[in-house]
Amino acid sequence: MIELSGLTKRYGDKVAVNNLTFAVRPGIVTGFLGPNGAGKSTTMRMMLGLDRPTAGDVRIDGQHYDQLKDPLKYIGALLDAKAMHGGRSAFNHLLCLAQSNGISKTRVHEVLDTVGLTTVAKKKAKGFSLGMGQRLGIAGALLGDPRILMFDEPVNGLDPEGIHWIRNLMKSLAAQGRTVFVSSHLMSEMALTADHLVVIGQGRLLADTSMADFIQQNSRSYVRIRTPQRERLLDVLHQAGITVVESGSGVLEVDGGKSEQIGELAASHQLVLHELSPQQASLEEAFMQLTAESVEYHAHSDAPSPVAPAERQQGWGDGWKKD
Repeated sequence: MIELSGLTKRYGDKVAVNNLTFAVRPGIVTGFLGPNGAGKSTTMRMMLGLDRPTAGDVRIDGQHYDQLKDPLKYIGALLDAKAMHGGRSAFNHLLCLAQSNGISKTRVHEVLDTVGLTTVAKKKAKGFSLGMGQRLGIAGALLGDPRILMFDEPVNGLDPEGIHWIRNLMKSLAAQGRTVFVSSHLMSEMALTADHLVVIGQGRLLADTSMADFIQQNSRSYVRIRTPQRERLLDVLHQAGITVVESGSGVLEVDGGKSEQIGELAASHQLVLHELSPQQASLEEAFMQLTAESVEYHAHSDAPSPVAPAERQQGWGDGWKKD
């Protein structure tokens, strides 16, 4: 388990992480979401002792990271797939990690096989594609057979087969009772992988809840209806006290989960329905709704206007605006 208590990080006047308190529990995949600049990477670095908190505390299975003996056997992490010596082979990169943590050479062969890099184990890492580098980084995280896994953008550079593989790997690790904590901007993948969500914005905790509850609490659910007997159906629903919204093109919408009731009413009045479908927002829509006030950088679809050289030197322009 990973436990954060009042975790705070300041860089001068900038508060990158603001009093975060939550726990990442074993047996489930916990997704870590937030807009760019929300403080996700800083939080994960503090979990691993790479950055020192300004205030607050992080414990890994009850201990601070620097108190862990053979840390790779407690927690494995992928934060940066490029964090390796390019002149070393994949095998030697992992062997170096193994020897410094009291892990057997046999385990190096096992994780190379797990991530599908056995055939290129003797090749230098600098020649690897982004996807191969990701696989090598994941192998490093798995090397100590740890109870806790942390992944930051694990599907970067992976092909569809690789994405399917890492998704199933994370689910399998959680099913074994391990703690799995994953950060990603790919909402479609997170929706398929995570059981629980921790969402932050501008360094503050916005949500700590199950995937289903997060979507339900931050989006609108409704029933979509199409019928050739629109006026009759409107009368029937009105008499039943059901409020209907007309959304155009002959489509009717009823808020809430009332599809069974509407279907039974239509059947009892011999009304023909061409569509009766419950609608629920996606994780992406729910995320956008919750974090709308926490987005620090906004892109504009309009073509950029000419920017003076001085403005370019300050890093602004090119269609970007910092609020």
